[in-house]
Amino acid sequence: MSVSPPSPNNYEYLYRVNSPEELKKLSLGELPAYCEEVRRFIIENLAQTPGHLASSLGAVELTVALHYVYEAPQDKIIWDVGHQAYTHKIITGRRDDFHTLRKAGGIAGFPRPSESEYDAFTAGHASNSISAALGFSTANKLRGRPEHVVAVIGDGAMSGGLAFEGLNNAGVSKSDLLVILNDNRISIDKGAGALKEYLVGITTSRKYNLFKTRVWNRFPPGSAIHNFLKKTANAIKHGILLQSNLFESFGFRYFGPVDGHDVISLVKVLRDLREIGGPKLLHTMTIKGRGYEPAEHDQPTWHAPGRFDVETGERAAESGADARQGKGVRRWDRVFGETLLELARKDERIVAITPAMVSGSGLGEMMKEMPTRVFDVGIAEAHAVTFAAGLAAGQATIGMPAASRATQKDAQIVPFCVIYSSFLQRAYDNIIHDVAIEGLGVVLCIDRGGLVGEDGTTHQGVFDLAALLPVPGLVIASPMDEQQMRNLMYTASKAGRPFVIRYPRGAVPGRNADGESSYAEHGGFEKVEIGRGRKLTTEQRPLEEGDSHREGGRNVALLSFGPVGWAAAEAAQRAQAKGVSVAHYDLRFAKPLDEELLHEVGARFGSAEDGRPQGHVITIEDGVVCGGVGSAVEDFFARNGYRLNLIKLGVGDEFVPHSKVSEQHAMCRLDADGILAAILNCPTRS
Repeated sequence: MSVSPPSPNNYEYLYRVNSPEELKKLSLGELPAYCEEVRRFIIENLAQTPGHLASSLGAVELTVALHYVYEAPQDKIIWDVGHQAYTHKIITGRRDDFHTLRKAGGIAGFPRPSESEYDAFTAGHASNSISAALGFSTANKLRGRPEHVVAVIGDGAMSGGLAFEGLNNAGVSKSDLLVILNDNRISIDKGAGALKEYLVGITTSRKYNLFKTRVWNRFPPGSAIHNFLKKTANAIKHGILLQSNLFESFGFRYFGPVDGHDVISLVKVLRDLREIGGPKLLHTMTIKGRGYEPAEHDQPTWHAPGRFDVETGERAAESGADARQGKGVRRWDRVFGETLLELARKDERIVAITPAMVSGSGLGEMMKEMPTRVFDVGIAEAHAVTFAAGLAAGQATIGMPAASRATQKDAQIVPFCVIYSSFLQRAYDNIIHDVAIEGLGVVLCIDRGGLVGEDGTTHQGVFDLAALLPVPGLVIASPMDEQQMRNLMYTASKAGRPFVIRYPRGAVPGRNADGESSYAEHGGFEKVEIGRGRKLTTEQRPLEEGDSHREGGRNVALLSFGPVGWAAAEAAQRAQAKGVSVAHYDLRFAKPLDEELLHEVGARFGSAEDGRPQGHVITIEDGVVCGGVGSAVEDFFARNGYRLNLIKLGVGDEFVPHSKVSEQHAMCRLDADGILAAILNCPTRS
């Protein structure tokens, strides 16, 4: 599949605009043509440089209108999530670098203040725009500055609790703030919750919209009756819709809904709103994927489709270590979803919870087969965890003696709550307060654990282990392969206690290019002893008399946690080919640690009779080193008096920028080459 790169010769307006100032030089009548060229430019670029397509296509006209009316960067435009900000990047001087999107050293996929003065605030996670915008607006008031502040938030992100906290505070503050609700009735998957139904009620009320159109057309702007009706609009809406306006209840003046693809009308509306003080909300209706038929018809798939053919809409299969999709490729989310459905068919206690990531978490098939046992709670991670805790608590079992509660655990619901690692950060209090303290049987499935690739800094799932390891009562595990994943999920469903299963983004290791397993295919399930690791065989040559290499090595011990163990295994084999004896252990559990295994390692590689360490131990984890699994291992050795040379491999004290996962692993020395270098740098004993 080949796609021709975009050429400046194919555009009349696009290359005339290199900044918002130059955009304003276009006439109002030229804006629709400019919008179509921006849309075509995004499609042609993303066909070759994968990114978030559908969201950005739906926000083209809105973005152009905003920059046409407001004076950025003095005026602040704050984007929520950032999926919808590609047009913003193109207008604000990054058009010619757009082909570097999400690549190492290129522009980020989300707004970043360090990248451009036009990016007012970081936008990687949902629901933070209103709170941040209120901060900017309040700062303007304190400094006596006249700049305007606009927050652009999608209907999916509006379901997040932080968005409502921002609305609640902004409404009473009377700050000069405009919130634009970009309503396309879908975030990544179809919207969920009462707010979605409320917005649909506003926008689809035939009586209200017909009445509004007739009245507004009959009485021209400026007429006494028109002005009177504007003042009484809320009462009219309430009478026709038989409900008060939610946003007006928060203290915002509500305007809309308006057509978010009519750029000329949007400019006129925004010009009027710019002159109105206080908190305001403009409700715009848009179509996710607008202007590209495949994206309009299958919005979840085209949210981030990978490479594709513009003419046919055919999507390319990725290959190699960074594969995300393609025939035969097994992804971790797919293994999770299939396994959970299989378990749920056998165990009616099992339910699934996800915060607006049904397809991304692999729960699509279970949702179809068992719609009453899969709960999409919207973008609300904290709520998802506490909701899971409530399900696990069941019939007022909180406060019961532990022995009494244990007798009922077989009858209680077993919630599998699956959340992306970087999004889980927003539910930390709920994990401690609502799950861990009461020891409830929530299975917390951390998807996208570790380095995630092109989504970059805001989405790296590297902080979860360091955050969760200090929490009492948690079981924290990570599978190295597919069968281990299945066994851990089965074990967790029977545990009756807080159980964390962490796994990365992308393809399951241990499979060949055709997606076939390089080890025995899974059969049933096997219960895993909690807190028990595995010693892996790494020596390939025959055992010679007096040689203890295959009993555990004598030069270096590798202690890996999770799928990064595959890179460790490759490094160990390559090191042994160079004459370095390596023992490789799969910890499998970060909490509780396998103390028997660690005592073995400590005795073999710890202090000799002269007090000097006999060998080296290298811990390997796809997470931050500070406070991570390596630190827990180091603490164990120190508490038990083992003196040894310990090297901790993982993510250092820095934020990892966007690039391919393989490039990020190399950067952090977590690929086979980096681990091998660490092994070979260890002096060997005779």
